[in-house]
Amino acid sequence: MRREPFKLTACLFTKLPDALHHKGVPSAWARMTRPGQDMHSFLEGAFFDAARNLWLSDVPYGRVFRVSPGGDWDVMHQFAGEPHCMRISPDGRHIAVDYEHGLIELTGHDSFSTLSTGITDQPFMGLSDMCYGPDDTLWFTDSGRSSLSDPSGRVYSLPAAGELRLVLDCVPYSNGICLSPDGAWVYVAATRSNQIWRFSSRLPESGPPMVGTFLQLNGGLGPDGLGTNSAGWLAVAQAQAGRAYVFDGLGDPIAEIRLPDGLWTTSVTFHPDNPTELYIIDAQFGAVFTCTIPTP
Repeated sequence: MRREPFKLTACLFTKLPDALHHKGVPSAWARMTRPGQDMHSFLEGAFFDAARNLWLSDVPYGRVFRVSPGGDWDVMHQFAGEPHCMRISPDGRHIAVDYEHGLIELTGHDSFSTLSTGITDQPFMGLSDMCYGPDDTLWFTDSGRSSLSDPSGRVYSLPAAGELRLVLDCVPYSNGICLSPDGAWVYVAATRSNQIWRFSSRLPESGPPMVGTFLQLNGGLGPDGLGTNSAGWLAVAQAQAGRAYVFDGLGDPIAEIRLPDGLWTTSVTFHPDNPTELYIIDAQFGAVFTCTIPTP
């Protein structure tokens, strides 16, 4: 028998300190996405490292933060770019998807090298999110300004010892991306159609994979960041709605989590030591919230 999802409210874990608020002129990215508004930061791309530090990317001001388990913030990278997401690669490098520069490696506090700007005759439109699969394949999304009126958002894969491959080019704003814990399924947030798409990570030798709608959501702008845990739960940040959802591997709802403050819900990640503890990022106030999800 199916049960109603838990209705939960997240608790504040930490906020971007005032000393780290950007106080100058808004960047070009800030003016494009939030015209006329002051924006001290816009946090995305949450993930935990092996030491249980939480990492966050500040898109408009080229910063990557590391937040300690105790809630202390450090600027680990700051450069002239627009990093939407960073991950630590299996070989220890800091790889990021950058809206301005493409796929890059952060080589120092204020330096980077460009790994790719796209494939032949098809430059990236504006990269959005990334994740590594269990086989070390890098998956990332290229949303640009795609939408329902221009469903041209892309998904790429880059095997550890292989070539960059364009997987999809028909998504109405391809955004968050993650894999099921066994690596069998790829989930992609199609933000502008308010859907989560799913396809097999075992790609055909040529051509696109078969893709289906795994979830149809309502309200807000649409799904943004995604995350899975070891039980196969899928967490979804619902952009501009101040909430996140958790679903099981069949797509049945487990929980709806509301934020006490902020509507710009951008990113979610489960704590590696507790697969029921979800961290939710709000970009409106630069805040990190937590919520423990009951097991159905």
